[in-house]
Amino acid sequence: MKRSVLIILTALLFSVSVESHEVRPAYLRIQQTTAEQFELLWRVPARGDLRLGVYVEMPRHCKKSDSPLAWQEGGTYIERWSAHCPGGITGDRVVITGLSSTVIDALARFERLDGTTQVERLTPANPGFEVSDSESLAEVAATYSMLGIEHILKGIDHLLFVLALLILVPNTRKLIWTITSFTLAHSLTLAAATLGWVHIPQSPVEAVIALSILFVAMEIVHWRQGRPGITRRWPWLVAFTFGLLHGFGFAGALSEIGLPEHAIPMALLFFNLGVEAGQLVFIGAVLLVWSALKLINWPQWAWRVPVYAIGSMAAFWTLDRLAGFT
Repeated sequence: MKRSVLIILTALLFSVSVESHEVRPAYLRIQQTTAEQFELLWRVPARGDLRLGVYVEMPRHCKKSDSPLAWQEGGTYIERWSAHCPGGITGDRVVITGLSSTVIDALARFERLDGTTQVERLTPANPGFEVSDSESLAEVAATYSMLGIEHILKGIDHLLFVLALLILVPNTRKLIWTITSFTLAHSLTLAAATLGWVHIPQSPVEAVIALSILFVAMEIVHWRQGRPGITRRWPWLVAFTFGLLHGFGFAGALSEIGLPEHAIPMALLFFNLGVEAGQLVFIGAVLLVWSALKLINWPQWAWRVPVYAIGSMAAFWTLDRLAGFT
């Protein structure tokens, strides 16, 4: 019954995944090179040759360089330029114009001259931030925990892997051990990769993550056909093994954001806690849907719908990511 009810949740995830590139965040990095000089990098989602109409607005006293660079890489439009701001920009406001008319967020990273950083999450409702001369540990914790929550809830491939495990795991006790194993594994590799202890190219990691989802979907089919495999017998082992790879995927996203030099352990900890909080929210939503709809009399074949939907999307991602190797 639980497995049939998950049809609805799978359909929702499936529809979001088709448009997942539409909610990729924009990214702004401001590097202070002297007391009054700043280098800017601005990355904006694009579709084809069209870029989103969102732009960086520095404080009024800043003057932009005469020769900005602009180019496109895949689905991202990139701009680089420098700005001269007499007196600096501490206490001034940087705004992303046009953001309020979109459905995306923007991540802003300000790197101060002393090596410390300020990271802000900008939204359509709050498209700007005030540049500060320092950042409190509480602000670091709040920012990075929210970034972790957002990353997992927008990471459709990670959620589909968890959903496939929920379909396959037979009881609550095994489910707790399985999710704990997955959490422990990706926490280890997230920390190791982010701190530079281990380095693996991101493209193969993303391809294997897609393959892990396909593998678990196939395991569900084999189990339903009377041929239970290793994931059915030892789900915690499979969750731990593939969780190591998913952790590298989380690390790839975190590397784009960067960590504040003065609070690396805290930022890493709260990003990971945010990922776990988002994951628990997703699991809770799945179980809530199941509880609400468990009395529905589903046909015998209904279990195939979520499983084949998950497997089809995972197969597409696998081929698409393998084709993207350079």
